[in-house]
Amino acid sequence: MPKFYLTTAIDYSNGEPHLGHALEKIGADCIARYRRLRGDDVHFLMGMDEHSQSVIQAAARTGVTPQAWVDAMADTFAEYWRRLLCSHDDWIRTTQPRHTQAVPALLERIRQRRPADLFEAEYAGLYCTGCEEFKTEAQIVDGHCIEHPTLALVPTKERNHFFRLSAYRDPVLERIRSGAFRVEPEIRRNEVVRLLEAGLQDISISRQRQPWGIPFPGDPQQTVYVWFDALINYLSATGFPDAAFERLWPADLHVVGKGITRFHCVIWPAMLLAAELPLPREVWAHGYVQWSGAKMSKTAGTAVGLGEAIERHGADALRYFLLREVGFENDGDFTWERFDARYTADLANTLGNLVSRALSMIHRYRGGTVPRAATSIGSAFDDEIRGALVPYADWMNANRLHDAAAQMMHIAASANRYIEETAPWKLAKQQAHAELDVVLANLARTLVRLAIVAHPFMPQKADAIWNTVCPDLPLEPATLQDAVIEVEGRVVGAVPILFPKPVEAA
Repeated sequence: MPKFYLTTAIDYSNGEPHLGHALEKIGADCIARYRRLRGDDVHFLMGMDEHSQSVIQAAARTGVTPQAWVDAMADTFAEYWRRLLCSHDDWIRTTQPRHTQAVPALLERIRQRRPADLFEAEYAGLYCTGCEEFKTEAQIVDGHCIEHPTLALVPTKERNHFFRLSAYRDPVLERIRSGAFRVEPEIRRNEVVRLLEAGLQDISISRQRQPWGIPFPGDPQQTVYVWFDALINYLSATGFPDAAFERLWPADLHVVGKGITRFHCVIWPAMLLAAELPLPREVWAHGYVQWSGAKMSKTAGTAVGLGEAIERHGADALRYFLLREVGFENDGDFTWERFDARYTADLANTLGNLVSRALSMIHRYRGGTVPRAATSIGSAFDDEIRGALVPYADWMNANRLHDAAAQMMHIAASANRYIEETAPWKLAKQQAHAELDVVLANLARTLVRLAIVAHPFMPQKADAIWNTVCPDLPLEPATLQDAVIEVEGRVVGAVPILFPKPVEAA
């Protein structure tokens, strides 16, 4: 069983999550669930970044300690991810002992192996409190950070510890170009390559001692820079520096937003190379969820509350919409109108309608038992559906979740057309028993396959379909090859209403 260690970016504890956070976590969860269906030994990590300057400010505004603030935020985020059916295996917080011990351990490892890569110097620059980093000229437009245009940049000058990032331009570039360290999708890889080709500057990795953060080893007047601290969480969760960390490391996939590729695709691999540790195998940088063309963010505020979006049509529907309509590669707009339209067309009228029709006919014409029709396996329709699973798997293996979701709905639409073309009600009227048995068995088998391919996207609805047709079998672990499960003779359950049509969309 191959190991698959998957992570998401850990979130700032400075405000409640929004749809942009949800897209990342849902997308990573979709990948994790698919990998489990493939039979991989998945370890899925999520968590919180709790040592930022913004946490100090947020805690001060509400009159609580930073620890009390991050405890409350961690509970809030964890509850949202529970509501969105995230199946992570681990939840890391940068205030946990396993992390506060791993950060100085990595710094010490770099100091032992590449002592010249850590040094002290004075730094002066413009600091973005939203990004928690100094900004280069290329990252500033009209005097403001590109990512946080509503915040004022803060002129800062202080003596810090530095990491010799400039020494790793060519090693990181070579590994990206060779594919040893994959950066996907292609548009993000090209951006990172251009950044590396332009050259790298050494970076400050400490701040003058703050009351909230991890003390820099050997210098109690300095705190480890929050981004250097945060990136190490992927190692902390493996048990580093204990030898057992090699069971999980290197990570197979980091899922992050496109705005933090510099950290994950340049700085993080350089840190690992300096420590003589393996690089992650792949970073996938998704786009942003937008409202009227503007990025959703905590700093700028949003027009859509995550709780409101979940309640609209349920967690499964929101998961499907974000991955099908917004996608996991480029930026995409969220609007209530598009959400309602996709829910009605795809989920209620296509998938939900198919499940209802197929199960109702098995109950009506065969008393709720799938008829035995051996000739249904290998029929033209059976071959068509089996063939449609191949591109689905290809898209999922490539993390092209938008295309995989479309392929899933293509299978459901094909089955609806099959019902219209074969007209089971006419076969029943004509007492064409053998032909009707083939159609009903084909439809039951298609529902099983749809339950499997829908599970990564809509786990609760997929489970409802599966448990109606195969109540005595576990869905996980199952592979796409298992989708030829013997359905003949199974007694199907009552017809579920998967996606009720709203009386009137708000």
